[in-house]
This record gives sequence, structure tokens and C-alpha cells, in this order.
Amino acid sequence: MKVYIVRHGEVSFNVLKCYSTIDEDLTDVGVIQARNLRQKIKDIKYDIIISSPLVRAKHTADIINFNRKEIVTDERIKERDCGDLSGKPLNAIDRDEYWNYNTSIKYGTSEDIQLFFRRIYSFLDELRTKEYSSVLIVAHSGVSKVFSAYFEGINEGMFLDRGLKNCEIKEYNLKK
Repeated sequence: MKVYIVRHGEVSFNVLKCYSTIDEDLTDVGVIQARNLRQKIKDIKYDIIISSPLVRAKHTADIINFNRKEIVTDERIKERDCGDLSGKPLNAIDRDEYWNYNTSIKYGTSEDIQLFFRRIYSFLDELRTKEYSSVLIVAHSGVSKVFSAYFEGINEGMFLDRGLKNCEIKEYNLKK
């Protein structure tokens, strides 16, 4: 099965370069990014769109749904919960270490990285059992980092630079 992972369009906390737990919608730029992506992917044939339940992902999914396929949401592909880092600038902590799969550092009430990975792996393991030929997934930068680990390996465990940019898409092959 072909699996396409898309990161949602821009939101205000992307612009502010802050962590956020707020379920916010796309900015005007984010809507334009999604419309541009819609044109780029219009020839991709997909059976279904599976979206994070967060507003920014669902709005992006609605915009890019060129083929007007069913959109379902799955809680497991929500972004990593940053907990009490919400509202703080991204540079308030060591981001390389925050996205280090092998870290033993706990960042306040943020979701443990290995538990986050297990959540996404559970989603992908279940997806593997489905009869789709092609699936479009709309989620988040952190989720795209975990997709890279699932399909390309954990390697050294550093994931900061392995995430997608807003409205970027990446294709993977998911074998049964």
C-alpha cells in the first residue's frame, strides 16, 4: 500500500516559533499552502484520507481532498503533547534532545518520546492490515518524524530534522 504523509498548513504558533497545545486553525498562509498542495497532488489516487483530529489537520485534509474521498480521524496521529512547554519558545529547551528517541531527559509534562512513537507505530501496524491500495495521512511534524523512524529506521535516534515542513508530502510503501 502507498502511504502519503502530509503535514498540515501553517498555524500561528508555527509563525511564533512556540510550543502549543492549543487546537488552532490554519492561518491565511496555511490555507494557501493547502490549496497549493491540492494542485500538486491532484493526480494521486487514494482510497481514503486519515487525519489527525486536530482542527489544523482536518482543515488541511478538507482542502486537499481533490478526489472527495472519505475523511476519517484517528486520535493516535495527534501531535506529540508538549504539556507545560505550551506557549514557550522552541529554543527554551534543547530541541535536539527533545526529539532524541534515546533521551532519558523528561521535559516537564510533555509526552514521553518513546510512548509517542509507540502510539504512531500502533496506528501504522493497524493500517498494515487494511485493504487500501493508497492512503493519504494528514498529521503533524512530530508524526512525520515517527513515520520516518517506522519506514527508515531509528538509526542514531535523532529526529529534530526528520519532520516535514508545512504542507510537505512524503510517500512510503507499507507492506503487509
